[in-house]
Amino acid sequence: MKPLIGVTGRPTYGFTYDEAPFILKDARIDLHWSEYSEKVAASDGLPIQLPIATDPIQVVEHLDGLLLTGGTDVMPQMYGSTPGTNLERIEPERDEFELAVLGAAIEKGIPVLGICRGNQVINVHFGGTLIADLHPDRGEGHSSMRYPRHIGRHEVTFEAGSTLADIYGPTAMVNSFHHQSVDVVGQGLRVTGRTHDGVVESIEHVDKTVVGVQWHPEMMRIQEPIWDWFVKACS
Repeated sequence: MKPLIGVTGRPTYGFTYDEAPFILKDARIDLHWSEYSEKVAASDGLPIQLPIATDPIQVVEHLDGLLLTGGTDVMPQMYGSTPGTNLERIEPERDEFELAVLGAAIEKGIPVLGICRGNQVINVHFGGTLIADLHPDRGEGHSSMRYPRHIGRHEVTFEAGSTLADIYGPTAMVNSFHHQSVDVVGQGLRVTGRTHDGVVESIEHVDKTVVGVQWHPEMMRIQEPIWDWFVKACS
């Protein structure tokens, strides 16, 4: 059977959509960007979207893998910091849910892949911290939204012997849409990929199948090899 892979989303409300009827403007919505699930399905996985209302422990009992998706800033209090002037939208309810479902997934021992925000959630779960705001002009210009999302715009170099090096080789060209990144690395994690300006682009657990990447492989037009690796690991 195809592995069942849980995909996280984000909470929002009807007023964010012009098409929503007036009576639904205050209704809650679980938003899931379809490209994550499409990439999982293209590698022969069976994606299932996880609403915020899902019980984290109960749902993980049925999963073969967990995909933590991109999105808004992690609440600074989650890693012992305070809000800075450039803090963007936060979703405390999502933070609590994703940290709980991640903890349950690690306890069960199923593979986890974190993308962008998901990479940061993994680091925070293991006690790490985040750089709250990368200046838009810093080095590779990580946070610029002016590039097409499917274009690899800067190079990441991977540590020899890492999972990412096995998947991609020594380097890869990746896209980049983040203004935060890993700072102090969480316990049991190691940095396995960086850009030329030193920004952390991937982390891996030393003895668990837990991998985080700062870029967005779901946005690329090609089926990046990380999807086949992840679905196979969940099988």
